[in-house]
Amino acid sequence: MKKMTRRPTHPGNIIKEDYLLPLSATIKDMAATLGVSRKTLSKIINERGTITPDMALRLSRAFDTTPDFWLNLQKNYDLWQAETESQEWKKVKPFPKNMLHHHNSPLNSEQNA
Repeated sequence: MKKMTRRPTHPGNIIKEDYLLPLSATIKDMAATLGVSRKTLSKIINERGTITPDMALRLSRAFDTTPDFWLNLQKNYDLWQAETESQEWKKVKPFPKNMLHHHNSPLNSEQNA
């Protein structure tokens, strides 16, 4: 896994800096345009809420972007948070490489059935 050295930008910050401020829109007005509550959008903009697939679809339609753009921003932020806030995941013991991706594994047998 490639280690990210800096905290990724939260998608709420992108909404604020690249759309809300340049459009001189209020959170209330933008929330109405997106069809969500002011509270929902405020939480995202203040980095206390997350971009859901539904919100990604709304943002992509409103701002002529793609849902993947918004979901990737959120994913990158979430992964960085998980990696830096806890070390518990490092305690997981990897399966031996020769056991992974083997054609006779139970997963492959179920998929081919």
